[in-house]
Amino acid sequence: MKKIKHIISVVTAFTLTVMLCQNSFAQTKIQKIIVDKNGKGNFASVQAALNSLPDSSSVFRVIFIKNGTYDEKIFITKNNLVLEGESEDKVLITQAIARDEWRCDHADDWGVATMNIKANDIMLKNLTIENSYGFDNRNSRVVACEADTVTHKKSIPFNGHQMALRTMNNTRMKAINVHFKSFAGDTVSPWNVQDGMFYFKNCEMEGGVDFYCPRGWAYAEDCKFFANTGPASIWHDGSANEDSKTVLKNCSFDGYKNFDLGRYHKDAQFYLIDCHFSNNMADRDIYLVPTTNIIKWGRRVYYYNCHRTAGDYAWFKNNLSSAKDSPSADEINASWVFGKRWDPLKN
Repeated sequence: MKKIKHIISVVTAFTLTVMLCQNSFAQTKIQKIIVDKNGKGNFASVQAALNSLPDSSSVFRVIFIKNGTYDEKIFITKNNLVLEGESEDKVLITQAIARDEWRCDHADDWGVATMNIKANDIMLKNLTIENSYGFDNRNSRVVACEADTVTHKKSIPFNGHQMALRTMNNTRMKAINVHFKSFAGDTVSPWNVQDGMFYFKNCEMEGGVDFYCPRGWAYAEDCKFFANTGPASIWHDGSANEDSKTVLKNCSFDGYKNFDLGRYHKDAQFYLIDCHFSNNMADRDIYLVPTTNIIKWGRRVYYYNCHRTAGDYAWFKNNLSSAKDSPSADEINASWVFGKRWDPLKN
């Protein structure tokens, strides 16, 4: 009997130890920090929360942002990070930045956007990220500009580049339920032509020329696009690798009267699957801008089951079978885009 009790005691102790270890692992696997502008969290600003984190981590850290307007420019330089808002329409991160003005005093784009990312494995969720420059300024301004070696001045248009998101050589970034908002160009700029992989789900994007302009590999599903101005909504740079592509699946497009769908001036590859176009869209296919760039792989623009409310234009008829390897619409998903390099649905 004593031997049985001893065995039971050992087993019980072992079980408790395992449970405690599992519980401890579950607690340490994800580090969560609360940001509340009213002072009821760990930090009152998003950047302060970011600055508090160690430079490196083998597990994801979560910064949870309570509802409110956060008037700040964000710099993300730490990998394995989740920025999650309490709700997409009530968490607003906003700044007013004209890229033309920024580059007067800065050598590159680091800091040109409301959210600047120079890190890998980043997830954005339930947020609105806004560059309000074009909404706040409806006239051109003349500013001092060191980059102008003649007059030291520059005219800054209200409809120039205004980035809400700018990534610099990062990869494996995803955005879910995020509203990216600016009045004019390059609103969403995930740029890494060599190995950038970017995933968007249930997002809203609005802006001007090329306001969604990924470089590398990008997949957007169930997203809404709205053109405020400019000669094209979407753009792609896949010039570093023939396989690079941008896929837009079950997305909708709207905007001002006669807005253009898209354009490119470097090697690009577009797939639009099950997309919907409003009556306002112009009767103009995704077009090649006159350029001195050599387009090595030819025109690669593919459509399947896309429709316009008042009737379809001939140029977006089904032509998926003409793409390399003739993929079916069903097999075109995130895994097809990124291959074995990354599965954005696992994290």
